[in-house]
Amino acid sequence: MDTTRLKQLVQSIWDNDIVPTLHEYIRIPNQSPDFDPNWEAHGYMEEAVQLAYNWVAARDIPNSRLDILRIEGRTPLLLLEVEGSLPGTVLLYGHLDKQPPFEGWRSDEGLGPWTPVERDGKLYGRGGADDGYAVFASVAAIEALHDQNIAHPRLVVVIECSEESGSPDLPHYLNAHEERVGRPDLVVCLDSGCGDYDRLWSTTSLRGIVTGSLTVNMLTEGVHSGDASGVVASSFRIARHVLSRLEDPETGRIVPDSLHAPIPESRKQQAAQAADVLSSAVFDKFPFAGNMRPMSDERAELVLNRTWRPALSITGQDGMPLLENSGNVLRPSTSLKLSLRVPPTLSAEGAIGIVKELLEANPPYGATVTFTPDHPGDGWEAPEIAPWLASSVAEASQTFFGNAPCAMGEGGSIPFMGMLGAKFPQAQFLITGVLGPHSNAHGPNEFLHLDCASKLTACVAKVIADFPR
Repeated sequence: MDTTRLKQLVQSIWDNDIVPTLHEYIRIPNQSPDFDPNWEAHGYMEEAVQLAYNWVAARDIPNSRLDILRIEGRTPLLLLEVEGSLPGTVLLYGHLDKQPPFEGWRSDEGLGPWTPVERDGKLYGRGGADDGYAVFASVAAIEALHDQNIAHPRLVVVIECSEESGSPDLPHYLNAHEERVGRPDLVVCLDSGCGDYDRLWSTTSLRGIVTGSLTVNMLTEGVHSGDASGVVASSFRIARHVLSRLEDPETGRIVPDSLHAPIPESRKQQAAQAADVLSSAVFDKFPFAGNMRPMSDERAELVLNRTWRPALSITGQDGMPLLENSGNVLRPSTSLKLSLRVPPTLSAEGAIGIVKELLEANPPYGATVTFTPDHPGDGWEAPEIAPWLASSVAEASQTFFGNAPCAMGEGGSIPFMGMLGAKFPQAQFLITGVLGPHSNAHGPNEFLHLDCASKLTACVAKVIADFPR
């Protein structure tokens, strides 16, 4: 492989073909089904899939088959198959659906969720980094191999449209088209994070997720707070009370031991190494306000906190008016959206039962307390890395980034990995991505670091080229 030629070609494809298309993609408000239940009628998902399909089709990859697969009532799936001259299969994964816009975009600087803006080597806009770039990067890597006539195994590119909703549609496609997906020997996922933009990062584990709505009902209608307070308990206080069974309000530790899992020594060592490489970037990548500081002074513990330990976030609420609309009323109910990250090796389905029983048991004052779960997502832990893959990752990172690679777990969820890990236990995994410091996936001002994305594309081509003969 001529790595200089490969890097130049990949950069050219990014500059001339991928970035302009990502501008078009960012303009499409194709929110995942959980956030846009009427996605099919709105047509944005179809627009995004057609954009990707047309771009890939125009590349005219030799010996390939490209389809938009459909199952009634489910989001579509883009499937590209490229014949190989070596035995084996490599599966490359990404998704096109997006998170909702969220508030806080720097509109005074021209930024917005559906407004593509290039600035300082970054492409701002919802979905560019999470994970719209993946289909284009995967195809560019394939083209780089073909440019030098480098032998490779069969390649399968799977681009789904329900990942941000927990990938509920994906298993149906995997089962319905099992013969086309095959049995991958290597899975390359481009939907993960990176500790910095200076090296190739591998994700060794992903936390699972349990989400749902906690609702506390006290009254059939709101009443004057001066009349009722002291007689009728506040629904917010009851919600706070039952949540303390789940989360220690002083430390943030998840209380039930059954929601924790042992952390392997190898993952502790990786966390310590990543903490040394990242230094203060472990925490200062987050936009702390005022005098806010991290939950621990130990950087390695912070890495483990966000990758292996359970943690709770309250991501939404209902039953509370805006401040300007609030009166002296004891509200009849409070509803809170819970997002519980669980350890990689813990069953998310099992965690639902633990959480539901914990929150609903023995409600204070006989209040009606219900926890209504959404569909859960299991976590994932990578198998032991094969020597050839470890060597290839190290060489690719040094060649294209100029630095040694690094590995650690990620705090988010990619349900697809858990599905594939269970379905194809023999497969090796390279889970990587461009979601580094301040890229802010799911939040405001999301950006794609363009130089990192181009180098990552070259690394993917190198790893495929090194697939064992």
